[in-house]
Amino acid sequence: MKRFVGKIAVVTGGGRGIGAAICHRLASEGASVVVVDIDGAMVKAVVSEIASKGEAARPWIADLGDANSCRQVITEALRTHGRVDVLVNNAGIIRRGELLALSDDDWRTTFAVNLDSMYHLCKAVLPSMIESGGGAIVNISSQWGLHPAPGNIAYNVSKAAVAAFTQNLARDYAPRKIRVNAVCPGEIYTAMVQEGLARSGRTLDEANRLVPFGRIGQPDEVAALVAFLASEEAPFMCGSLVEITGAQAVA
Repeated sequence: MKRFVGKIAVVTGGGRGIGAAICHRLASEGASVVVVDIDGAMVKAVVSEIASKGEAARPWIADLGDANSCRQVITEALRTHGRVDVLVNNAGIIRRGELLALSDDDWRTTFAVNLDSMYHLCKAVLPSMIESGGGAIVNISSQWGLHPAPGNIAYNVSKAAVAAFTQNLARDYAPRKIRVNAVCPGEIYTAMVQEGLARSGRTLDEANRLVPFGRIGQPDEVAALVAFLASEEAPFMCGSLVEITGAQAVA
């Protein structure tokens, strides 16, 4: 499929894991992708991999916990490409712990990256999307934002806020043909999940057995869903929170 030929897509947290898979998927379908991440080496590696296939991507290094950096991402994309058709807000961090185990910095930083970056990026991109007659925004929430897992209050609440942000933004801007949806993954085999397994002492086989489908998910499976939601194949999907969990209850 080539659903994004001629389209410009900005993907945050694009240096690894789900974000990198999204960048590869959109580029493979014809999009020119702006790969945004705080880790310059990872960004350049993803862009190089995409370019090696004859597809289009460019790097942008940004600290998405900083409001000015978020705005600069969109300013640069508009300056270079003239418009942004798709924005994927994937960047996220996790600071684990119950409330009494968290520092004030843990709380503030989690919300700055997981939620506030979406506010700044969406506020910056919406005027150009409206002017061009529409656009697609896909936010990455989490299964834990809908069904909280214990000991992760900052992450859970920030991802619940992403879900609410998505539905509010969709309701306000659907009349302007801006489609806003969120993907809520369960356990996906990323570096974040690998770190969680190491911390808990669980093996991958043990994690797989907790999922009725028989295994945890893969980043490219989330990327496929994101691409669908961002494409013209989903013209009436707006304000949806789509879980991708293999039927897993929160573990």
